[in-house]
Amino acid sequence: MPRLAERVLVTGILGCLGAWVAKALLDDGDEPIGFDPGADRSRLELVLEAASEGIVVVPGDVTEGDQVAGALDEHEITRVVHLAGLQVPFCRADPPAGIRVNVLGTVNVFEAVKARDGRIPGVAYASSAAVYGPSDPSPAPESGGRSPTTLYGVTKQANEGTARVYWGESGVPSIGIRPYCVYGPARDQGVTSGPSLAMAAAARGEGYRIGFGGRVQYDFAPDVGRAFVLAAHRAGDGAVVANFPGVPAAIDEVVATIERAAPEVAGRVTWEDVALPFPAELEATALERAVGPIPRTSLAEGAAATIAHYRRAA
Repeated sequence: MPRLAERVLVTGILGCLGAWVAKALLDDGDEPIGFDPGADRSRLELVLEAASEGIVVVPGDVTEGDQVAGALDEHEITRVVHLAGLQVPFCRADPPAGIRVNVLGTVNVFEAVKARDGRIPGVAYASSAAVYGPSDPSPAPESGGRSPTTLYGVTKQANEGTARVYWGESGVPSIGIRPYCVYGPARDQGVTSGPSLAMAAAARGEGYRIGFGGRVQYDFAPDVGRAFVLAAHRAGDGAVVANFPGVPAAIDEVVATIERAAPEVAGRVTWEDVALPFPAELEATALERAVGPIPRTSLAEGAAATIAHYRRAA
């Protein structure tokens, strides 16, 4: 017997991952309802093309708890994927806003779901590899992440604590996913967006200088979007936090992959020899234990698909 369609509130739907979560939901026959204070639908349009026109986006601010609660009720929401947040550069530029959006906003989401536990069984939410610091070992254990070096990382660590408290005191289950270097169509901001911007430039036949180097894990945005949808369906016991199982690669491997997909930019994709303040690799076994198998796109496939997507869009 086919399951009933879900109505899923996606906070931060106008971001890169929000767009890919919306696509995964539509592919499943579910209905994404966006919740976002912005008006720029360009990422939704890039990812969903004509289908983006049918996406309802509620203009709302996660720092206002009554707005979150109102959206859950007005649209009879049955699942929640909470992605809304300010990334590293924005937290650095306006720390009070970073705390309000990332921490207070997450508390508001959990509080609203707690009050509707008969209809909404739990929360899937975005944490981040930024909970780790350069002193963590590589591969960094999933049980770690105690010394973030950015305010953004501190807010994500706080959100993991919030999730534990809401499970322990109120029985609200959750699955938090820690993406690392997300890349793919629509990834155009944030400290790790350089490889995606280089792929977009390559699609135009242009070079690009990536702002970091070293070795990190690369997470293809459509795979991460699918993982959040799986987590929304499986959040039913405990406060799980899991690293996303990305592809470890050095920056020169990433550049070589871009140049193979777009030979016309060979020699024009460069990088800064500056390591990110996170471990090179993360242990990542808890997510598939919690949600089942997730897509694992290779870096070569992901880069080629990203460049092809941007060329089609152009």
